[in-house]
Amino acid sequence: MLTAGMDVGGTNFRVGVFDGCDIVWEKRFEADFSRLCSTRSALEAESAIVATMASALSEACHEYPEIRAIGIGFPGFIDPETMRVASSPNLPGLVDVDFAKPLSSRFHVPVIVENDALSAAYGEQVFSEWKSLIYVGLGTGVGGGLILEKKPYQGSHGVAMEIGHIIVEPGGRKCGCGNSGCLERYASASGVTLSYHEREGKTLSSKEIAILAQKGDASALQSFDLAGSMLGFALSHILKVVDVTDVVIGGGLSESWGLLEKSFGKRLESDLIPVLRGKCVVRVSDSKDKAGMLGAARLAGNQI
Repeated sequence: MLTAGMDVGGTNFRVGVFDGCDIVWEKRFEADFSRLCSTRSALEAESAIVATMASALSEACHEYPEIRAIGIGFPGFIDPETMRVASSPNLPGLVDVDFAKPLSSRFHVPVIVENDALSAAYGEQVFSEWKSLIYVGLGTGVGGGLILEKKPYQGSHGVAMEIGHIIVEPGGRKCGCGNSGCLERYASASGVTLSYHEREGKTLSSKEIAILAQKGDASALQSFDLAGSMLGFALSHILKVVDVTDVVIGGGLSESWGLLEKSFGKRLESDLIPVLRGKCVVRVSDSKDKAGMLGAARLAGNQI
C-alpha cells in the first residue's frame, strides 16, 4: 500500500511516498510559512498554506496515483480528536485550522494531521524498532515526541511532550506561545541566533554561527554551549517523569550536535537523579530527514 507523508517546517517542507517503510519518491519544497503567517491575515495565510501543500501533493499523486492515504506532520498543537491545528507558536495567527478536510476533498483519500515532532518520533520508532523513545527535534523551534510501547502518545489535549515550551529561564526571552523563558528560545536554531546577537549585536543564522564556532569564536561557542546546557537541563527532568532509555535528536540544528554535546551531556548527568545516570542513550538521528515523512505516512496508513 502506498502512502504519502509530509513534514512541514517553518521555512520548507518535504513530501515522501512510501511503500511500507521504503521511500519511493521524495522532494523538498521551499515555503516560508513563518514569514507568510507573520505578514498576512490568518485567513490569507491559511488559504496560501493549503494551496502550497496541495500543489506539492499533486506532484506526488501524479507520479503515484495509487496513494491511499496522506499524513501531514505539522508544527503546532494538534487536537487529537479533530486533527485541527489549535495554534502554532512559530506560525502566528493559525488558530483552530482544519487542513485535513480540504486536502482530503481535493485528493479523495483519508488525510490525517499530527504534530511534526510526534510524527518524527513515530518514524524513528519504525526505523529503529525500539519499543519506547523520546524524540527531540531541534529546528526553528524545539519539538518533542514520545513513543510508549510502539504507540505515539498525544496527551489528552494534543500537547504531550511540547518540550520546547518548558520554562528553563524564568522571566527570560519572550516566546511565541505567550510565555517567557521557554526552551526553544535557547536550544533551537533561532535560539542560537538570539544568543549570538545578545553577545555580538549581529544577526547570523545558526549555520553561520556554527562555522564561527568551529573556528574558535568565543561568542559562537558560548551560544552553542548555552543551547546544549538548556537542553540537558530540560531533558533531565523529562526523563525523571517518563523514564525511557532511548532519546533521538533530530532537526536541522542536530547537524551541529558536536558543538552542543559537551555542555548537554554535562548538564544532563548533573541534573539527573543518580539512579538514572549513565542509563540514557542519546543519539543523533540517522534517518536523513525521512523520519517525519515516514511517521506521518504510517500514521495515515494506520487509519485505513
